[in-house]
Amino acid sequence: MMPDARDLPPLIGAGGRVQLPGSKSISNRVLLLAALAEGKTEITGLLDSDDTRVMLAALQALGIAVTREGSTASVQGGAGRFAAAQADLFMGNAGTAIRPLTAALALLGGNYHLHGVPRMHERPIGDLVDALRQFGCQIAYAGQEGYPPLRIGTSQFQLCGDVAVRGDVSSQFLTALLLALPLKAARQDIAIAVQGELISKPYVDITLNLLRRFGVRVQREGWQRFVIPAGSRLRSPGRIAVEGDASSASYFLAAGVLGQLHGKGQPVRVEGVGQDSIQGDVEFARVLQRLGANVRWGDDFIETFGLQPGVAALRGGVIDCIAIPDAAMTLAMTALFADAPTTLTSIGSWRVKETDRIDAMSTELAKLGAQVESGPDWLRVHPLPTSQWRSAAIATYDDHRMAMCFSLASFGHADIRILDPGCVSKTYPDYFTDFARIVQPVPVITIDGPTASGKGSIASAVAEHLGFANLDSGLLYRLTALLAQRRGVPLHDASALAELAANLWVRFDKETVLVDGMRVPPVELRTEDIGKAASTIAALPPVREALLALQRQLRRAPGLVADGRDMGTVVFPDAPLKVFLTASAHSRAQRRHKQLISHGIPSILADVFADLEQRDARDMQRAVAALKPAADAKLLDSTNLSLAQTVDAVLELWHQTA
Repeated sequence: MMPDARDLPPLIGAGGRVQLPGSKSISNRVLLLAALAEGKTEITGLLDSDDTRVMLAALQALGIAVTREGSTASVQGGAGRFAAAQADLFMGNAGTAIRPLTAALALLGGNYHLHGVPRMHERPIGDLVDALRQFGCQIAYAGQEGYPPLRIGTSQFQLCGDVAVRGDVSSQFLTALLLALPLKAARQDIAIAVQGELISKPYVDITLNLLRRFGVRVQREGWQRFVIPAGSRLRSPGRIAVEGDASSASYFLAAGVLGQLHGKGQPVRVEGVGQDSIQGDVEFARVLQRLGANVRWGDDFIETFGLQPGVAALRGGVIDCIAIPDAAMTLAMTALFADAPTTLTSIGSWRVKETDRIDAMSTELAKLGAQVESGPDWLRVHPLPTSQWRSAAIATYDDHRMAMCFSLASFGHADIRILDPGCVSKTYPDYFTDFARIVQPVPVITIDGPTASGKGSIASAVAEHLGFANLDSGLLYRLTALLAQRRGVPLHDASALAELAANLWVRFDKETVLVDGMRVPPVELRTEDIGKAASTIAALPPVREALLALQRQLRRAPGLVADGRDMGTVVFPDAPLKVFLTASAHSRAQRRHKQLISHGIPSILADVFADLEQRDARDMQRAVAALKPAADAKLLDSTNLSLAQTVDAVLELWHQTA
């Protein structure tokens, strides 16, 4: 079961190969054609997703015999009819299922009820219904006029010249007619006249291509008139393979470009779709190429790897997206990294998809800090400078493509949380697994350990050697304790302390700490009173939760070394290297005593030793984030090691890991 949210770490690179799932557009078209055709059809590479399951369930409810094993299905065609003359069919939110099924059922006649999720009942179908009524089909709206749910009755087919259908709202209306009308073309030509400019022409090309595979050659007069010749019959090709999904390929192809922003990327190759694909969304790769991306093509693959020689950033500009409405969403994400504003035009169909994608994209991009403008059928996205990125929780609106697109935001300078990530099951249930497999998060080394184990000094030295940033998590708790002391906040008031921590504004450099605009002398943070107070508030769950986001925000390229008590267990559980630093209590007491003296703080060794033992007991016994090594941590005892030797030991572990 998918969690309610998925946190994506900042990314520094990408590389690898992805075997794409089957195309949704091809899968559902082929399933319906196979069901209506004469003979048995074996389908390979079939997509397993919510939308295809909806189509399969509907066909089985209509009496079509279907067997499925993995990505292969066998469909026994009904030779132009369905055995079930009545059925109640749940269509979910699958436009590629409800629209062609509506056409087929209305032309065959019967007693059918088609309905779906609430959003489906907001997606227009009136233009298709109007076209079908020209043939005498009996279709009634069970809710709002022009939208599902629908009730389909029996009718007498009649043909009175060309049937007219609008093409400027959705190409699926034309596709639905093309897939179903061969059922009525035995004795006469049937012509479809498209009103308005036809959008998403490549999707209509997919339909025409698949109809040819099933024995029907539609005559196309430009993009305004289509003729199904008399004598047309749907006949099984026996076996047909479904291409990989070109729309889903767009996210990985974009990752192959963005993954090289920090010079850490490798080529990303998508397999299952190539230069001879019948899908229009392969044009996305050509658009990327025109924008400056380095793209390679093969018969069964497309590969990206950073930018072309001499190109410093993806180009902006105006991009007509009429041929790639789904993949165009990915261009809205790459626009954040471009050298100039990017305007996507001819995307009016976004407004009638799984959600109003123009409004949704504008809202969520703005959360990241982007400047966005939009209109009825266009969207303009301005480049987002490094300093203006904001971490955000991205709403997905039960739209699979919103979730997949915004995964690419993790190549920016922010922490990204995808809400309701399970919505990708509509077309790509394993998307986040595949995405995680080809991306490289900003590397983190965590160094945990008890008080005075030397983790702060070790972490600072390792970070300096590698050129990484350094997070001293203990310092954050000390700063919170110091501010609580200054502002009179009691150490038992968890909610007030959490509010203080959540609004902490802090910047570090080698010598000083700036907190809320004020310079804090390091000596103030190293007193025993502040240390004890920090240990006390660190045991409060609301305070730890408040500081968690702040700590994670410090994970930025090229890398981070974080030290504390729960860096490897709670804050960065995905860190590739986790070190748990230990030393004997006597050794730690001596180190702490010398440290305090060096800062001009009077101390007695015996008192320091007693205090360490108390802190160890408290830290190991607390209910939240107790001091313990992560299951995969490397244990390193530094009792008999110098600082330099311990640093060398950590660096050797890192080189082994990296």
